[in-house]
Amino acid sequence: TYSDHIDVKIFQNKPEETAAGQGKPVNSASAIWMRPKSEVTPEQYTEFYKHITHGFDEPLLTSHWHAEGKIEFNALLFIPTLRPWDLYDPGRKNAVRLYVRRVFISDSIDGLVYPWLRFVRGVIDSQDLPLNISRESLQFNPVIGKIRASVTKRILGDLEKLSRDDPPGFITFWGQFGAALKEGLYDAAEHRPDLFKVCRFFSTHENGEKHVSLDDYVSRMKPDQKDIYYISGESLDMLRNAPQIEGFKSRGLEVLFFTDTIDDFWLQQVHDYQGKKFKSVTKGDIELSAPEEKDKKKDSVPAEHERLIKELKIHLGDEINDIRISRRLTDSPVCLVAPEGGVDMHMERVLKIHQKYQ
Repeated sequence: TYSDHIDVKIFQNKPEETAAGQGKPVNSASAIWMRPKSEVTPEQYTEFYKHITHGFDEPLLTSHWHAEGKIEFNALLFIPTLRPWDLYDPGRKNAVRLYVRRVFISDSIDGLVYPWLRFVRGVIDSQDLPLNISRESLQFNPVIGKIRASVTKRILGDLEKLSRDDPPGFITFWGQFGAALKEGLYDAAEHRPDLFKVCRFFSTHENGEKHVSLDDYVSRMKPDQKDIYYISGESLDMLRNAPQIEGFKSRGLEVLFFTDTIDDFWLQQVHDYQGKKFKSVTKGDIELSAPEEKDKKKDSVPAEHERLIKELKIHLGDEINDIRISRRLTDSPVCLVAPEGGVDMHMERVLKIHQKYQ
């Protein structure tokens, strides 16, 4: 296993033990990742993928290249069609094998690929690392960091190409691995521009039946719209029917649906996209007045409404922060939102579950 891809054949038996006088080699003396892409067939790629994954599916995406420049390495990486059962297990390690000049080193090097690319399988063969380096010190070697950056850029570029050339195939990928990939928005700032190019979300556009990109959203924004509106929650069906989005839908303002837990966390680190701020529709007061209503006094409240608000505040007491008249509702009588300086509603629920947040 450790020497299967060394160019020199290795024998364990004595030459005289075989009629040919040579013996049977224990290694194949052939490295598929060292061969030009033009010499490798799709069937050979699939056979190698199944050999290293012990799986039955076929690779959804194959990336095979030779990197030269400040560092030199060969890479043959695959994105599976189906996600592994332990994709979200905190103890799961990356499954990319590291070779040095065709000699196997390890299949569990921390830092070789980002944790949010832990679904990637395959081989990286470095020409710069020394053969006698210890596995413990590998993760601190600067060459590993450079390989990781280069591999990440290539994988994200290939995914963007897949989204253009094979939209159904890309949506298959996103359904399996999208939530894991979005983890990179939280802790890999240097790759956020490329990550945003491949991120997909549901939205109120076409009633959440199709995925949209952030570029799609921005292209449909109203001329005077300054923010990217979103709502986060546990399920798509719940968000589609949320009363907080009624006013936005009636005014043709698109709202993104965020249904993965990681969304609430990367939004704490990323505040805007192309200068457009992310704005939760379940937090703070959002002005949805029609143009002809903007000249009216913002704080004017009819007397009957003032009496109702006063009675509700007395009845609810400390259970609520404030009560106000809102133009975000069209069918529902009332909705809940978090205060402008508070924690967003869904984020608060997540923290209560995982950190006993009060």
